[in-house]
Formats: sequence, structure tokens, C-alpha cells
Amino acid sequence: MAREQPTHREVLDATAAAEATMRPQRVPVNVYETSGALVLLAPLPAVAPDDVTVELRGATLRFWAPVRSAGPRHFLINEWQYGGYEREIDLPPGYGSAIEASLANGQLAVRVLRGEPAGELTVQAQNPHL
Repeated sequence: MAREQPTHREVLDATAAAEATMRPQRVPVNVYETSGALVLLAPLPAVAPDDVTVELRGATLRFWAPVRSAGPRHFLINEWQYGGYEREIDLPPGYGSAIEASLANGQLAVRVLRGEPAGELTVQAQNPHL
């Protein structure tokens, strides 16, 4: 009888191979302004909050998440990947005093607070439900 589930080692090896050959996916974003912040929303399926890093350098916001797991599969159609996400956007003037990030239901929400840029800031996304 054929084995249906890959072993843990096979998943680790497939994930390492995917990371070695995969280019990070450019993530689409929605950005809007509130009275106190610039808010960025981005889809990040199949990652956990601890996987997501958000960095602010001057007027540039960047976020990324590595591939979490790429078990060996033989897809009939393969149009997207699990992870290897990255995006960088330039912020308008007047934002950058602080950043906050959360990840829930596969959606990253980043708030870049109004005010003068505070220099280089890096945060991990949080789970808002904890």
C-alpha cells in the first residue's frame, strides 16, 4: 500500500529545497489613511504571526515572511506558493513615528503612526486574539 503522508524529514527537505529556489512573492497591498496612521493590509496565507517581520527605514516600509512549510506534493495546478512573501513600499511624508503589526485570518495589518520617522524600527506581527 502506498504511503499517503510524507515523513517529517521529507517535509523539511522539501521546504529547504523550496527556500533555496523560490523568489519571494511580491504581495499585493491595500493602503489607506486614518486620522492617526497609515494602514497597510496584505494577504499572507499559511504563515504565523511570528513568521512576519515588519521593518521601517526612513520612509520605506518593508515586510517579509519565509516559506513556512513546503511538503512534497505533485500539483496538477500550482498557481501560488506557501510563503516566501516580501513587499516594500515608500511612505508619504508625515508617517513613521512608530509601527504596529498584527496577523489574523491570513491578513497582515500594519499601522504606521503619524509623526516624524523614528529611524529604523523592526517588529514582529502579533496575533490580536491573544
